[in-house]
Amino acid sequence: MIKPEILFLKQEDVIAAGLLDMKNILEVTEYTFKMLGEGKVLQPTKIFMGMPDSENWTSYGMSMPSYVGGEYDIAGFKWAAESVYNATQPGMPYGIDVVILSDPKTMYPKAILDGTITTAMRTSAAAGVCAKYNARKNSRVAALIGAGVIGRTMIMAIAESVPSLEEIRIVDLDIKKAEDLAKEFEGKYNVTPCSDAKKAIEDADVVVTETTSRKDFIPKAWLLKNATVIQMEAHAFEEEVLLTADKIVLDSWEQMTHLDGHLLKGLRESGKLTREQIIQVQELATGQRKGRENDDEFVFCGTAGMGSVDVAIAYKMYLSAREKGLGTKLTLWDDPLWV
Repeated sequence: MIKPEILFLKQEDVIAAGLLDMKNILEVTEYTFKMLGEGKVLQPTKIFMGMPDSENWTSYGMSMPSYVGGEYDIAGFKWAAESVYNATQPGMPYGIDVVILSDPKTMYPKAILDGTITTAMRTSAAAGVCAKYNARKNSRVAALIGAGVIGRTMIMAIAESVPSLEEIRIVDLDIKKAEDLAKEFEGKYNVTPCSDAKKAIEDADVVVTETTSRKDFIPKAWLLKNATVIQMEAHAFEEEVLLTADKIVLDSWEQMTHLDGHLLKGLRESGKLTREQIIQVQELATGQRKGRENDDEFVFCGTAGMGSVDVAIAYKMYLSAREKGLGTKLTLWDDPLWV
């Protein structure tokens, strides 16, 4: 009889396994998009549960199951959660995520991992992949709006993906948060703290938003005519920004246009946006479609995160942790009852 042994990896274990290596995370993320494009990934649409309701949530849980084939051959499930209350409490993360990995043949669980830092890394890595295919090759300035957890990993991802950058502006209404992040990367990247989003954006070649905004706040007039913009949340850029773009690139048409409260869902339902207008990142990773084709194009990218990337990264961390002897071994039972 096989006993289902589970490797439990707390956050410190996953970090020790190599989670903060952004170059590696970018490679895993792009490879997962490639496998998705080759039909080697199963990924049902996310299920969102907002409390007390989807429109006025103060906390939520989101179900993100996936199977990643190819050389990975792993099934998994990410439980993504956020709480507004947590943001008011010292030492409590706003988002708390968990990833469960299972053997796809027996469905025995293989690992339970903290997914909070995985989320931060893969969120920014997805934006990094978008920037790789869509930023102008001579891009000099990037403006990143939001100096929270994703702001930190976004600095890492954009710097790796767009090596021509000379300045990365990190923008936050709380200037101290921006200053602290800039100081954290001092000597590695040229990061400038800003509190004025409009001023930071006006001459930026790449603009990435990683905020918790629930309304659109960036008009087309603020942006360069040939900028690459990347939206990581439900609301940031005004509708005109998206609808006048030369190219629209999304990580998943199906998921992004069916999320309650997301700008894209409203555009799909109103008929202003159709699948035919969209390029998916997986099509770029497989070479089926092209991203930016000249320096004059204005490109809009949007990502909402995909469970398959979380699962792929978690699997790589699981393998690394086993090799390094990290984590705590658990079992579901000694002798299963009622088999």
